[in-house]
Amino acid sequence: MVYDIVITNGRIADGTGDPTTRSDLAIKNGKITKIDKEILDKATLVIDAKGLIISPGFIDIHSHSDSNIPISNKLESMITQGITTAAVGQCGSSLAPISDETFDLFKKEVDMWSPPGVEIDLSWRSFGDYLKELEKGKCSMNIVPVVGFGAIRLAGGPGYEDRPPTAAETAKMQSYVEESLKAGAFGMSTGLIYSPQVYAKTAEVIELAKIVAKYDRIYFSHIRDEGAKLIEAVEEFIQIVEESGCKRGQIAHHKASGITNWGVSKKTLQIIHEANQRSLDITCDQYPYNRSMTSLITLLPPWVHVGGIDSILERLSDEKVRERIKNEMEEGLTDHENFAKHQGFEKIFISSVKTEKWLDIEGKNIAEITKIRNLRDDFETLFSLILDEKGEVWITIEGMCEEDIKRIMTSEYSMIATDGSGVSPEGPLSFGKPHPRFYGTFPRVLGKYVREEKWLSLEKAIWKMTGYPAKKLDLKQRGLIKENYWADVVIFNPETINDEATYEEPHRFSTGIEYVIVNGKIAVEKGKQQEVLEGKILRKQ
Repeated sequence: MVYDIVITNGRIADGTGDPTTRSDLAIKNGKITKIDKEILDKATLVIDAKGLIISPGFIDIHSHSDSNIPISNKLESMITQGITTAAVGQCGSSLAPISDETFDLFKKEVDMWSPPGVEIDLSWRSFGDYLKELEKGKCSMNIVPVVGFGAIRLAGGPGYEDRPPTAAETAKMQSYVEESLKAGAFGMSTGLIYSPQVYAKTAEVIELAKIVAKYDRIYFSHIRDEGAKLIEAVEEFIQIVEESGCKRGQIAHHKASGITNWGVSKKTLQIIHEANQRSLDITCDQYPYNRSMTSLITLLPPWVHVGGIDSILERLSDEKVRERIKNEMEEGLTDHENFAKHQGFEKIFISSVKTEKWLDIEGKNIAEITKIRNLRDDFETLFSLILDEKGEVWITIEGMCEEDIKRIMTSEYSMIATDGSGVSPEGPLSFGKPHPRFYGTFPRVLGKYVREEKWLSLEKAIWKMTGYPAKKLDLKQRGLIKENYWADVVIFNPETINDEATYEEPHRFSTGIEYVIVNGKIAVEKGKQQEVLEGKILRKQ
C-alpha cells in the first residue's frame, strides 16, 4: 500500500488522556489507517515529527465562526491554532432559521456582527437550506451546527417584545427547533443576557428544550448571569435541562465575573457535580483569559432593547431616557448583568468600531476615553459611542481572576473553547482589536497552563480539547488518534507552542503549530495555512 501521509518519530497524545506513546501514523483516503511503532510503507508525503506531539485536531465546542464563514471560509485564526472542528451557532445566535416577516430585524442583527461595508447574502430561510449553502461554500474546518434560540424567537415568537409567547407562537418556535434538529443541528443554544432572548422566562425555554430532548440533543447556554446572580443562573440552566428531559447540557464559557464574585466557581462546580450525580450530563467550556467579549449595547438595561436596535437608538436620543438609564445602572435597579456597575467603566475596553470618528480609541477603556474626549462622564461616552456607531461596537471586559480560571480549567467537567470567530490579519476580517482568544486559545492552554504553570498534564489538556468534546457531541470517528477514525490531526512542538495575540495586538498567529490535517488533507504546513478547504458540515443523525 502507498499511503497519502505517514507521520514518523513523534509522540502520540491520542485524546483519551492516557500517557503519550512513541508511534508512527499513516493516513489514507481521509482516515487514520495504521498506527504502529514503525511504518516503513511508501507514502506520498512523509512528515518527520521528531520532538513533536501528534494530537487529534482540536475541537472548539463553543465557536461563533459561522458569522464569518460567508465572508471568508479560510478561518485563519482558528485553523492555525489547531482547530479542525467547531460547534457554531452558540449563545442563541445562528444564521437560521429566518422568517420573511422579520427578515429586516434579523438582517440588522447580522449587520452588527459583520465587518464594515460587508453584507451577507441571507438567501436561505430554513436551517436545512442554510446547511446546504454552507456545504456549497466549503470551509477549512469541520462544522458542527447548533440552532440559536435568538433566531428562533425572532422568526416565530414574540421577537423583541418583552412578553411570554402565545400558544401559537410556542408551537411555531417548536416547529423551527424540530426542523433544525431534523436537518442535523446538534442541539439548541441560548444567550439569555441578549435581546430578544433576555425576555424569555424559564418556562418558555423549557418548552423549546422539550423538542431538543425528543431528539436526544444538547442544550447549550450562555446562562442568564455570570456575575452577581451566577449561582441562580446555573441553577436555572440545570432546571431547564432537567425539566425538559434533555439530560445533556453545556454551560458556555463558564466564569465568575466581577471582583465581588471571585471564588463563586467553588459553588457552581459543586452544583454541576451534584447534577451529574442525578444522572444528568452537565458540562461546561472555558477560554483561558481574564476578559470576556460582547457588544457595547449589552451594557444597557433590557427594557432599552425592546423593539430592536432602531428602538435603542431612538430611546438614547432622548435626554430624559438617558438620565433614567444612567440612574438605573448606577443604582443597580434593573434585573440584568450590570457590567458598568459591577466591573466599572475602567474595566470595559473598546474592541472595535466602524466609523473613523472613534477609530483612535480602539483598545482603550471607557474611563480613559471620557478623559481623552473631554466628555462629561462615562455615561456620555457610552451613549455617544452607541449613537454614533449605531450600536455596532464590540468590547472586552476585564472581570475574571486566575484562581477561578484555574479551578474551572482543572475541573473534571470542563473543556476548552474559544468563544471566538475565524478572523484574519488581512482583508475584511482584520478590522478592530478582537479578543486574543480568536487566535490563541488552544496554544495558550498548552503553553502557559500546561508547560509553564503545570496546571494540567499535557495528556489531560489534550483530552479536554479533543476526546472530551467529541464524546459530548457524540461525534462519530473523531476526537481520537485511532485507526479508522477521520484524520483530523495536529502536530505541534510542546516546547514552543504559545499564543502571541494580545489585547493591544490581537491579529497575531500562535507559534508551535507545525501541521494541521483536516480529513486527511494538510491545511497548515510548517506553520503556514494552505489553500485547502476540506472541512465537512457534520450533521447529527
